[in-house]
Amino acid sequence: MAGGSCASDTNRTGRPSAFALALIVASLTCAAPLARGADWPRFRGPNGDGKSAQTGLLKEWPAEGPTLLWSVEDLGFGYSSVSVVGDTLYTTGLVGDQGNVYAYGVDGRLKWQAGYGKDWTGDHPGSRTTPTVDGGLLYVMSGHGRVACFDVATEGEKWAVDTAQQFGAQQISWGITESLLIDGDNLLCTPGGKQAGIVALNKKTGDTVWACSELTDKSGYCTPILIERGDRSVLCTLTGVSFVGVDADTGKLLWRHERKVPYDIHAVSPVYADSMIYITSGYGGVRGAMYELSSDGATVQQKWTDGTLDTQHGGVILHEGHIYGASHKNKHGNWICINLASGQVTGEFKGVGDGSVTFAEGMLYCYGQNSTVGLVAPSPTDFRLVSSFRITKGNREHWAHPVVANGRLYIRHGTALMAYDVGAK
Repeated sequence: MAGGSCASDTNRTGRPSAFALALIVASLTCAAPLARGADWPRFRGPNGDGKSAQTGLLKEWPAEGPTLLWSVEDLGFGYSSVSVVGDTLYTTGLVGDQGNVYAYGVDGRLKWQAGYGKDWTGDHPGSRTTPTVDGGLLYVMSGHGRVACFDVATEGEKWAVDTAQQFGAQQISWGITESLLIDGDNLLCTPGGKQAGIVALNKKTGDTVWACSELTDKSGYCTPILIERGDRSVLCTLTGVSFVGVDADTGKLLWRHERKVPYDIHAVSPVYADSMIYITSGYGGVRGAMYELSSDGATVQQKWTDGTLDTQHGGVILHEGHIYGASHKNKHGNWICINLASGQVTGEFKGVGDGSVTFAEGMLYCYGQNSTVGLVAPSPTDFRLVSSFRITKGNREHWAHPVVANGRLYIRHGTALMAYDVGAK
């Protein structure tokens, strides 16, 4: 992304990280050859922007949809998406009251699974977090705020931190939903504690590196992003009641702007380019806003607001100076295109209805809450649905975000996980 946004594939010294150096998955013998593409090691991909480096993909699907290569229909229940590193993909699920990490080969065979403690059994029960994989370690956070680290080689838990006990994490209505963020040697998370709203833990030991005690907001279901601006790295996120920026090296609160929405739900990660940060929330009203970040990253100034795009929790994509996402209440699930610099709405159509989105090779992959998956051409002037098909496996809400990696489209629906071949032959 332009404008110096922080990406997980380089560190602050400019050296490539493990993500950027990960080997491309080899072709499988049991299915069509895999198109080459980068790993997808965490929620919304290596850069946290929902955009894949995948190439060699279909630009249109057959009428019946892309080929289903395999499916798993006995996962623990959850809304977790998948992470893909090398020849393994990872997700989470709830069995009884216990959360589990699942590791599958890209051929759909279970490699291992391990429990990470109690997960969410309240309203809309199921696992929430998408695993974050970094340097052979995997990180998850339960709906109750327990952070756990696993060794993917030994399949065992290395350390865990109960953020409710350690930082006074406050319970929220539908359970903590944040997926964890790695920054160098630190793991960043938002327990929303009375002692600290945001904390940095040593990713290898779980020891506290810093705790932002100036911020005591509850968590807002949002996964943060990192922005490199000047000499500063800024953690940018939404809590239950505010838009905040924190110095990622020291934990100092840089800014906090109050932001009220019904149910204190701010579940959409910010997106950033060229000093501009866009945020949005669901439930109608004026929910979209663009803030300009100062040259040193210490302050933000609101430049415009929008009452059209009120994305609930499906994420947004920033592509070529425009924002794409699904409306919630304001436009009844229509998909919207907005100019990032001006706030002007330049495109709108029904598409697959309210849902989630990811991006690969110039196309949007949209997963509607009505079970429809669509391939959409993003354009300010020709925003349209190219192809679509319906998901018939799994159960309950269609809320997990789609993932495109190594020529596959991965769709999670409740207890089911499906892999579709979207690589061009």
